[in-house]
Amino acid sequence: MASRVPAAELIAFACELLGRAGLENDKARAVAETLVEADLLGHTTHGLALLAPYLEEIERGGMTKAGAPKVVADFPAVVTWDGRRLPGPWLVARALELAMERAERNGLCAVTIRRSHHIACLAAYLRPVAERNLVAILTCSDPAVATVAPFGGRKGLFTPNPIAAAWPTDGEPVMLDFSASITTNALTKRLQSAGQKFPGAWALDSEGRATDDPAALFAEPAGTLLPAGGIDHGHKGFALALLVEALTSAMSGHGRADPSEGWGASVFLQVFNPACFGGVDAFRREAGHLAAACRENPPRPGVERVRLPGETGLRRRREQLAAGVELHPAILPALRPWVRKLGVENSPL
Repeated sequence: MASRVPAAELIAFACELLGRAGLENDKARAVAETLVEADLLGHTTHGLALLAPYLEEIERGGMTKAGAPKVVADFPAVVTWDGRRLPGPWLVARALELAMERAERNGLCAVTIRRSHHIACLAAYLRPVAERNLVAILTCSDPAVATVAPFGGRKGLFTPNPIAAAWPTDGEPVMLDFSASITTNALTKRLQSAGQKFPGAWALDSEGRATDDPAALFAEPAGTLLPAGGIDHGHKGFALALLVEALTSAMSGHGRADPSEGWGASVFLQVFNPACFGGVDAFRREAGHLAAACRENPPRPGVERVRLPGETGLRRRREQLAAGVELHPAILPALRPWVRKLGVENSPL
């Protein structure tokens, strides 16, 4: 049975673990808040499920524990950082704050980050941006990982390359977070560990045959995930993956053409200020009109109603803030060895 723990307790717990592992206080807090926000929204593979792997990275030196990013370029509306393998959630939170401040002055701002560590769940960063009446696009890739084949191929070349965005309406914001592949590496690993199958033929085995078995990606030689669209329409996911690679690694100037440094991320984010375009009120009116039209659209058979991206996550967030976060059963057991190793006394375990 899944555990339910108050969000504030989980943040404090994750903060203590990360702090005892050596992260500076502000970095530990940013990572903890981002992971718990992901679980609040229901992204259970990219929330506290990442805490144990992050602690392993800190212990082995794969994640930088202290310091600041190196500024590579700095213009009024464009900034590039070398993340120096600092914690991804801390880097992205800082980059978004910088981009929001500059977009409010200049209309828009883009930030690219090379050599970041993993940035966790993209959706976890979106809500505060839309609440400031701004529009955000966020995407990332990992130059060290290759688990998704290009359309027509059978050897891994990309990561799932997620794309996220958010914008305000006259009601709740729209928040989207999806991958250029059919599914993520994290869900693939979870299903494989549980001996379960994909709902459909989401992968290729090493010979290029479509399969519903996640174990194909862990065989020798390894299979790959299919791009979004699968066997029939995977050219669309392939094209999105190429776009993500261009925005993240190519734009930041560091990626797959460089020697691998381990688990990490190349990041691109951009913030737009509607006040500098057609105006905030006009934006919210138009976005709200379209959101209402989508919700009022007659549902097809078997569908209760049309839901907008982010709607279910925001509802789940409200419920879990009130009743406690429902953690996946595998999360807390994976953290018990770290509780003992780091001497954490106040634990929800």
